This record gives sequence, structure tokens and C-alpha cells, in this order.
Amino acid sequence: MPNILDEIVMHKRAEVERAKRLRPAAGLEAGLATAPETRGFAAALEAKRPVALIAEIKRSSPSAGLICPNFDPAKIAAEYERNQAACVSVLTDGEYFHGSLDDLVAVRRAIGLPVLRKDFVIDRYQVLESRVAGADCILLIAECLDPCRLRELYFYASELGMDVLIELYEAQNVERVLELEPALVGVNNRDLRTFETDLAHTLRLAPRIVPHALLVSESGIRDRSDVLTLEQAGVRAILVGETLMRSDHIGAKIRELLN
Repeated sequence: MPNILDEIVMHKRAEVERAKRLRPAAGLEAGLATAPETRGFAAALEAKRPVALIAEIKRSSPSAGLICPNFDPAKIAAEYERNQAACVSVLTDGEYFHGSLDDLVAVRRAIGLPVLRKDFVIDRYQVLESRVAGADCILLIAECLDPCRLRELYFYASELGMDVLIELYEAQNVERVLELEPALVGVNNRDLRTFETDLAHTLRLAPRIVPHALLVSESGIRDRSDVLTLEQAGVRAILVGETLMRSDHIGAKIRELLN
């Protein structure tokens, strides 16, 4: 039976094919000449101790519905930067999260922090599109990609000068992700098939990842106690979206999380 992730990926394939027809890759490649230079995403996380914050910009989600009705991505990103976020993640999926690449472009122009394009990247075209839009890093989700495609997209992004955050949920994907020797590995605490969240999921997988890559815990991080629990497990960065986007005082919430 198809799950939510299968549905999203199926829709994304059709979306990418439409984009290719509207703007062929050959034309998109011309934009590389004027794309802004990349900012070191992985280096920015390494520089923050003990735990770095990737602050996410997200308008809505399939599980939570509308999260931020007064949505101004550039303004939110500037607030993140003022309050010591290490990097900013921008959710660009339109169909399920109501984001866009225009959001990423606006954020990249508004701040000096490295920016992650968070989307369901399944094709080289999206990697190229990300770099032209100004992304410094892209997300690749292991559950969406077979081993050959994951390797192809990972190294293509590297060729274009971007960092890559490889995300996984299934424990069986740990070894094939680590075979690529990535600098960054993310564990999503939210099962994208059901959108159920369990913070302990990172704790279960951390011993297998921490010796080999900077571990990023994603989703379900609510308060300082969650951050301390993850830090003790060897987590070096957290990706937080909904908790910040729902806060009336973003700066205060970041200070609470990072102490």
C-alpha cells in the first residue's frame, strides 16, 4: 500500500519532468556562471560548539497543516541569523509544504549564513536547480533514492561546490550512507511514511554514525532538555523547524534551545 512518502516522490517525479520542459537543463546550466559562491555549510556546523542549530523556514506540512500564517521567509531568516543559528534550512516543496525556490532565493539574499535546500531531491536537474538558486547545501533522503542514484546525486552536488546532508530514517540505510563517507548525516526522528515522530530514534542510531560523520538530529526537538539528551548522545547539530515557526518569540526560543 502506498504511503505518504511514496505519494510525495511520485508527485515530485512529475513535477521535475514539467520543470525540465519549461526550462531545459542546458539553459539552466548557463545560470551557474552567475550563481553566488557557496558558503561552507558543513564548516559552519563544525564551528559551533557544542551543538549547532540549523533553523528551518517552513510554512506548512502534511502532518501539521498551516504552521506560519504570517510567512515572510527573509524576515524570519534574519531573525535566525541575529540569534546565532549556524545555518538556515528552507523547505522548497510546493505541493505538500507550500514552499518554493523563490523562498530560498529571498533567504539567501537576506542573510550571510549558509542555506540548505530541503526538498525531495531525486534528479540531477534539482541539484543543478539548487545551485543556480544559491543553495550552499542540499538534502538527500536515503529512503527516496536507490544506492546508485544516491551516489550519483551526492557526487554531482559536490562537483557543483555544494555540501550535502544525507538524511535517513531506516536503520538498514546507515551502512550504505556511510559508504559515501559524507561529512554530514542526518537522522530524521519523523517517519516520513506516517509522519509519526520519536526523538529516541536518533539515540538508537547515533552509536553507528557519530564515529564517522557529524550527526544532525532532525524533527521533534521541542526544548532544552531535548537538546541536552541529544548532545549527550554525540549529536553535533539539530534541525529545528516547527518549534521555531510556531514561537511568538523566535529569538528567545533559540536562546532557550542553545542555552
